[in-house]
Amino acid sequence: MTDSTGGDGHDPSRRDFLYVAAGGLGAVGAAGFVWPLVNQMNPSRDVLALSSIEVDLSGIEVGQSITVSWRGKPVFIRRRTEKEIADARAVPMDVLPDPEGDEARVQKAEWLIMVGVCTHLGCVPLGQQGEYNGWFCPCHGSHYDTSGRIRKGPAPLNLVVPKYVYLDDNSVKIG
Repeated sequence: MTDSTGGDGHDPSRRDFLYVAAGGLGAVGAAGFVWPLVNQMNPSRDVLALSSIEVDLSGIEVGQSITVSWRGKPVFIRRRTEKEIADARAVPMDVLPDPEGDEARVQKAEWLIMVGVCTHLGCVPLGQQGEYNGWFCPCHGSHYDTSGRIRKGPAPLNLVVPKYVYLDDNSVKIG
């Protein structure tokens, strides 16, 4: 004689519930164990704070450059002269190893903002030097023009222009 419990005296719906409950509890326990391990790989608050910087531009005179540190790298900020702007815009694209117009590299013509790391081997170029009166990397001889574009030497690319936004006429946020 069989009964409604499946023949062995146990309720099948109760057994199914126990399996689901045990599996769910195991999944919650595994997630509770894994979450701190994954979360500890996120950047800390002090690192996130360094992801952007604000720079006051009011003290920079025409023809002057400053260097600030952003994400552990130097960033060159130059207030260019009219001659530097004209020289940068007069360069034909076919003579540039990494063609990029000056207008694409700046938001305001007088301000040039770029990461000061040579794209060849990561040296820091010297400002207002070299054959094009821009930047010169003495380590391997790369010459950059007044727009930070590679003109001569082993560097394959122009100096990198980071993302930035002007907060007002006298300050910029980099990053």
